[in-house]
Amino acid sequence: MATIITSECINCGACEPECPNTAIYAGGAEWDLNGVTAPAIAQDIFYIVPSKCTECVGFYDHEACAAVCPVDCCVPDPNNVETEQILLERARALHPEDTFPADAPSRFRKEGGAPAEAASGNGAAAPAANGAAAAAPAAADAAAPKPAAAPAAAKPAPAPAPIAAAAVSSEFDPATWEVPIVCHLCNANYTLPYRHFRVGMVFYCPSCSASFVPNKTIYEAVRKTFEGFYGRRKREREEFERRRARELETFETRQTAEMTAFNEHLDEMAHEMKPAGKLVKPKGLAAMFS
Repeated sequence: MATIITSECINCGACEPECPNTAIYAGGAEWDLNGVTAPAIAQDIFYIVPSKCTECVGFYDHEACAAVCPVDCCVPDPNNVETEQILLERARALHPEDTFPADAPSRFRKEGGAPAEAASGNGAAAPAANGAAAAAPAAADAAAPKPAAAPAAAKPAPAPAPIAAAAVSSEFDPATWEVPIVCHLCNANYTLPYRHFRVGMVFYCPSCSASFVPNKTIYEAVRKTFEGFYGRRKREREEFERRRARELETFETRQTAEMTAFNEHLDEMAHEMKPAGKLVKPKGLAAMFS
């Protein structure tokens, strides 16, 4: 089913740049398709053109507008139900220069596959495939610990790596960046999410409700500052991780070689050691208990 924007819309504009089909327009703005312009569908709030909406099928496994909407007003339209196949064909028509395979990203499969089965006309086979797909990761997870037990002792050092990777990945995620703002009226300090910081977007001071609208100069300055800084840090981090991986590999190789040489030395000692004196038969009590 197509997506609509309800009357709860606060006109924040966060959804418009996220749409891969440019199907979202500001209230009162005309929309166009294939060079043909049509009047606005809504006057006071943002709206979605049904004939351009693919529910992000072919691009994402979720609806991008709904993901960024701060008030959850991007919802499925119960009066305009459409199958996954129809939406995929629409994506192909809207983007003839792109290739959309049959298994392109889709929220239908993410949510369980029921609508996708109806569109394919093979309702019996699809659940089996879904079940097999679900069983495969489960089997892999169950089997994974078995081989992991052997190398655990050989390389304990890399264990903290996933934790460090998770920490730095959030740092480089633009969704976590905050732009500091000082209100031009009340001088209050507040922050704006970088992912919503766009030219012409209207923001309001939480203290006095004064508006703040980034122009192109401000936007470019902020973009270069954030992306330049975090881009450099990410490159340095990746180079550091590569260097550390090489050093760790060299260290492990040296340790393994030293342990092999040590065991060989012990073996040589065992063959070289000879008992002192001569063998004698035990006598007395020692003979009785031998």
